[in-house]
Amino acid sequence: MVKIFDLIKLKCPLILASSSPRRKKLLEMLGFEFQVVFPEVNEDTLCKDVYDYSMKVVCISKEKAMSVAQKINYESIILAADTIVVLDGNILTKPIDDYEATVMLKKLSNRTHIVFTGIVIMHYPSFKYKTCFRRTEVTFRKLHEDEIEAYVKSASPLDKAGAYGIQDDFGAVFVKSINGCYYNIVGLPLESFYTSLRNFLDELEKERILQ
Repeated sequence: MVKIFDLIKLKCPLILASSSPRRKKLLEMLGFEFQVVFPEVNEDTLCKDVYDYSMKVVCISKEKAMSVAQKINYESIILAADTIVVLDGNILTKPIDDYEATVMLKKLSNRTHIVFTGIVIMHYPSFKYKTCFRRTEVTFRKLHEDEIEAYVKSASPLDKAGAYGIQDDFGAVFVKSINGCYYNIVGLPLESFYTSLRNFLDELEKERILQ
């Protein structure tokens, strides 16, 4: 059975520059073979002077890719991504504790927020790269106090921007509707990644950069 990965024709290793288990799982779902190298960056301090949300996630993704590029010494394709949740013009980061997670979920209740994910695909050692981003609107139904309390007690919100994961059992029933890419909310818009990767590899081939 032919998988998506078989159509890519990668001539060098693919590296996922992310500690996110969700991004790892999505790549595995598509049948990709890849290595994982964690970027060493402080996301809270990166690209603070970039105020356009779509450009901010791309900027942070580029910094993650550069961090990983400095760790390796062999030709590779590096995939880096960053996801933010925006409500009323404010970025909701990963909550630091149960109290902050509870506050975030109450803010999201019965409201529409926006999820942005930026992607950078970089070739090492040429450092040529391709970028893209996706924007998805997410509407929550009205959440009950006991639902928020139970979800927070599960500890699942603590490692997720906006304090929820749409792929979680609770997160799945919190979301009333979405306008855009579902996988963007999970953390890696797969169509954008796949088409960007194919186009990028074609460009590298034309420039005879891939060895």
